Amino acid sequence: MRDMLEVIFREVGFTLSDESTKSFVDFSVELKKWNSRMNLTAIARDDEIVIKHFVDSLHLSPYVFDEDYLLDIGSGAGFPVIPLKIAKPATVMVSIDAVAKKINFQRHVIRVLRLQGIEVLHGRVEDLHKTYAHKFSVIASRAFTRLDRFVSLAAPLLGSEGRLIAMKGADAEDEIAASSDKLRELGFAVKAIHHYELACNMGKRSLVVLMPVDPLRTSA
Repeated sequence: MRDMLEVIFREVGFTLSDESTKSFVDFSVELKKWNSRMNLTAIARDDEIVIKHFVDSLHLSPYVFDEDYLLDIGSGAGFPVIPLKIAKPATVMVSIDAVAKKINFQRHVIRVLRLQGIEVLHGRVEDLHKTYAHKFSVIASRAFTRLDRFVSLAAPLLGSEGRLIAMKGADAEDEIAASSDKLRELGFAVKAIHHYELACNMGKRSLVVLMPVDPLRTSA
């Protein structure tokens, strides 16, 4: 697994320390172990775990900075938040998901990998609107829900001049077009779309970056 991981990471241009590489290997071991007992993810082959989970998650890393406070909504078995935390240890992160077994797995992995500065919450994102209002500088989701609903749920949690990042498939422009009226109503605009293709023909993906048209609106 380690050799495969190092080769794939090198081919896609991600450079990680030996410690971070070990963390990814240990993460994959725990994911497969837990997945054999409960359904955490349909992605189970080593190469798919590395490419569809780890590498895909790390495509978000250029958009996340050490000083950020990040929320991952609907994080499932820990994607993208745990790969991001391994690669960006200085960034404080929060993960939330409504499925208890997936949150329990995330907490287990965080203990095994001894990750610091990451909080894992079991619940619905609506539950955060009072305690975390306008707290986060970046809010991400990966295949969580349609774009307009993601923005609607995330907007009350976003700080002034913060940004939302939706990890989508190849048809991101179609979803943006279908959501355009609602996005305007919510006071958000698409600032960038980053398209990329996963290694070994494992699919095309898009990152959609959105920001408030009026930053004061999110802090009102």
